[in-house]
Amino acid sequence: MPTLQTTVDGLRLPNPFVIGSGPPGTNGKVIGRAFDDGWGAVICKTVSLDAGKVNNVQPRYARLRGRQSDEIYGWENIELISDRSFDTWIDEFKRLKDSHAEGVLIASIMEEYSKGAWQEIVGRCEEAGVDAFELNMSCPHGLPERRMGAAMGENPEILEEVCGWVMQVAKLPVWAKMTPNVTHIEDPTRASLRAGCQGVAAINTIRSVVAVDLETLRPEPSVEGYTTPGGYSGPAVRPIALRMCMEIATLINKEFPGRTLSGIGGIETGEDAAQFILLGSHTVQVCTGVMKFGYRCVQEMCESLLAFMEKHGFEAIDDFRGKSLPYFTTHADLVQRQAEARAAKKAEAQSQKAQQKKMIQGDAEWSGDDFVDQSDALARG
Repeated sequence: MPTLQTTVDGLRLPNPFVIGSGPPGTNGKVIGRAFDDGWGAVICKTVSLDAGKVNNVQPRYARLRGRQSDEIYGWENIELISDRSFDTWIDEFKRLKDSHAEGVLIASIMEEYSKGAWQEIVGRCEEAGVDAFELNMSCPHGLPERRMGAAMGENPEILEEVCGWVMQVAKLPVWAKMTPNVTHIEDPTRASLRAGCQGVAAINTIRSVVAVDLETLRPEPSVEGYTTPGGYSGPAVRPIALRMCMEIATLINKEFPGRTLSGIGGIETGEDAAQFILLGSHTVQVCTGVMKFGYRCVQEMCESLLAFMEKHGFEAIDDFRGKSLPYFTTHADLVQRQAEARAAKKAEAQSQKAQQKKMIQGDAEWSGDDFVDQSDALARG
């Protein structure tokens, strides 16, 4: 009987499904709800020491729907990190660990370019009882003037330095969350892992403008007639996320064996999750999916992932993690493989044709000189 239980960086999870940092982890109440509904772990909405400068706007989401249906396949947000005070979060972390002792609680943290601030937030969160950290180095919008989020994650040198500050003091597992808004995802990944992070999470949202209203001529989401580029998520980003996770997993296998990857990007079903795991992910994160379908969607995802495993005879997540990675190669190799396959097929066809020519069609064709060869041509085995 297959099981979804897995251990990642020492964290024992009932399943690989993790609430991604964002609105679904916006306070202690909803995090507790996520644990009750069976999520493997929960990452809180990103917290900082000083939430006083965080001011969200309304509306802050824009959705892209199918032309022939009402299905939402793209979701843009211009939402900032948590606007709740750090002291409030510390109290809620403590209460959550009291009420859900077995629940794996991961603190998403973000700070300015300050060694003291990063090390302080790590220490205080550890004292509150969290189980691990995710470093938000990838928010594509908001607070760039404070050198936060993607302003750090897009610069491997700064990223490695900041991750190093964290790893000097962290006693718990640390994942660095990667921005996809770079040319080569391997560069920030390598920087984070070189600094000592146990793993990375990828991808965060893609910097985007989701639409322009053709009646008002204003871009969406419109706030007093204006907007700003935001982060794009949902099923539409999944192909990009899969590609980047494949590249990260390949890098980890080659240069940092033993490190881990938490895959993110448009995951809404167990089948979606299976694809990320096949490409090397140890866990999978869901954020937009929860906003579309609610917290209980994890139950159906678990059922369908178990069905996939049972169909293929996999007993545990590790049995198929990374199983599809060996099938990526270069275009030149694809050309060579196809040429060899076509040549082999052509040779086989010619051989079969030659064999058919050798076979006699009637008794009058038997000849004494070729009797043995003619008999062989008619035989199998």
